Amino acid sequence: MKKICFVFAALLCSSSALAQSLPEKTGINSVLGVAPATADFVREVAVSDQFEIQSSQLAQQEHLTSVQEFSSRMIADHQATSGQLKEMVHSGDLQVDLPTTLDSSHQDMLDRLRKLHGSSFEERYRAQQISAHESAVSLFQRYADNGDNMKLKAWAAKTLPTLKSHLEMARRLPQ
Repeated sequence: MKKICFVFAALLCSSSALAQSLPEKTGINSVLGVAPATADFVREVAVSDQFEIQSSQLAQQEHLTSVQEFSSRMIADHQATSGQLKEMVHSGDLQVDLPTTLDSSHQDMLDRLRKLHGSSFEERYRAQQISAHESAVSLFQRYADNGDNMKLKAWAAKTLPTLKSHLEMARRLPQ
């Protein structure tokens, strides 16, 4: 009941300019299993890819053998998805501005990770990767199921198995 009240309160308080992004930002769409708006999906993917790449580059700099293979894969795979997304935007298939920097939440996570070393780094990196990939799997699944741009919907469905694989790999990283 509290969730329902929260959902309605959030929707009532939002202006029309924020109506599409507020439910995604607050997690309401995820809880309800609702697909994000196309612009929200593109922005979330772009920021998530940037975070995956930058955090994995930090992992590479740590020279921890336990995360080297995983972090290399994250860099390669997320650079590939970023390139594919940019190609769709630049081809005119999507009318969305891609963010060029991390949002404050992802920047904060990256800054915290940057301050750690050794096993503390390894532990935080693992936790962040699991959380990021759980969110990504949910985001891509919701868009693949009910997104409104057919080309992007097909791309989300095609990319989803890779993200699920990343999540399983992250869960297998040493604790």
